Amino acid sequence: MTKKTKSKAKRKKKNQKKNRAILIIASVLAVIVIIGAIYAFTLYKDAYRTFDGENQYTLIIPKQASQEQMCDSLYKIPNDYGKAVYRMWKLRDGEKSMAPGVYFISPGDRAWSVAGRIVAGRSSAVRVTFNNVRLMKDLAKKLAGYFLWEEADFLTACDSLLTELGYSKNEFPALFLPNTYEFYASAEPDEVIEKLMEYYDNFWTDERIAKAKSLGLSPVEVSTVASIVEEESNNTTERPVIARLYLNRLHKGMRLQADPTVKFGIGDFSIRRLNGQHLRHESPFNTYLHAGLPPGPIRIPESATVDAVLNAPNNNYIYMCAKPDHSGTHNFTDNYEDHKRNAAAYQRWLDQRGITH
Repeated sequence: MTKKTKSKAKRKKKNQKKNRAILIIASVLAVIVIIGAIYAFTLYKDAYRTFDGENQYTLIIPKQASQEQMCDSLYKIPNDYGKAVYRMWKLRDGEKSMAPGVYFISPGDRAWSVAGRIVAGRSSAVRVTFNNVRLMKDLAKKLAGYFLWEEADFLTACDSLLTELGYSKNEFPALFLPNTYEFYASAEPDEVIEKLMEYYDNFWTDERIAKAKSLGLSPVEVSTVASIVEEESNNTTERPVIARLYLNRLHKGMRLQADPTVKFGIGDFSIRRLNGQHLRHESPFNTYLHAGLPPGPIRIPESATVDAVLNAPNNNYIYMCAKPDHSGTHNFTDNYEDHKRNAAAYQRWLDQRGITH
């Protein structure tokens, strides 16, 4: 083989190697492009994947959730939708410290959008409604159902924040007016308390404060009267009448002798018939034993009842007794002899029905 032939063969071999290398590189690049395209398409599908549930889904990511707990919360969403949300959250560099909260996922919501809310910690707004609440522990239980904290967390926050504002524990129920409020479900107890107090402060306008002063009462004392009025009657048309009756007794220096305050002091609102032992039960709330108002409300009164006290129409009544007819209404009088007759008729009615306690 001549030198020329050998050189030509060598160049051919070299070109073949080069071509193979180019082919390999091209093949690898093609695979990378294909994989990238598949990955991009998968991400696109994940990003625009919509929640196909028939009803709204409530996603709860617990406070201080670990990555595993967060993943578990998302993966519970039906049909692998949560996996898509999780991948989008990771893609957007989500931090788990921002994630805890309650997120409402509606049919048609895109995974990218839901992930964005979690990344921003923008939990869903919840409408919080409470009414017909007696005790602070009952309020704490109702509120805890909307948020990520426990009842004890709310009560502890109340002890801290409200005591600093100068309120005693007995006065706390006056500060939370039943209504419907809107919060982020991730709100902490102190945030909830501050917003409820803001509503309370707005409720007590200069006009209302002036009306309270004209009655010789503070806002908390007005709420205390309102709480007794609510416990006395479910009949809203009677409440202003009852309010004025108790204001009359206060202004005359008479003991209120309100049965609901006795039940509150005993801790048993189921009592239907008070006896001497009940009336002698020692409690600062027992208005048969202690003159003036009890140290705080015996329930959380409605704002309408607070206004019923502030705007109570004048009357001369100082006695009331439930009517013996299951109507839930009362007989009113300014005469003790009439009151004794009303009370006797009611006692006979209870006897006839075997109601002894």
